[in-house]
Amino acid sequence: MKKIPLRTCIVTREKAPKSSLIRLVKVDDKVIVDLTGKLNGHGAYIAKSSEALEKLKKNKKILVKEFGDLDYSDLFQQLEEIISG
Repeated sequence: MKKIPLRTCIVTREKAPKSSLIRLVKVDDKVIVDLTGKLNGHGAYIAKSSEALEKLKKNKKILVKEFGDLDYSDLFQQLEEIISG
């Protein structure tokens, strides 16, 4: 039986299969969504739920802790599009 890789959501702190999470990667001075899961760079995962996204918007310190003090406005738009459909 093949082992399913688990990752931890940075917002909810719950472990879930890698395929059910969205990977965020810091590339240069931006944080982008990594849909392929193969981009180089420091990565973190967020659950594919509107609740996790809302918590992340309210508590941006989570992103600052992971990636540093950057502009995350484009990231929130991308995440909304992915989660909503």
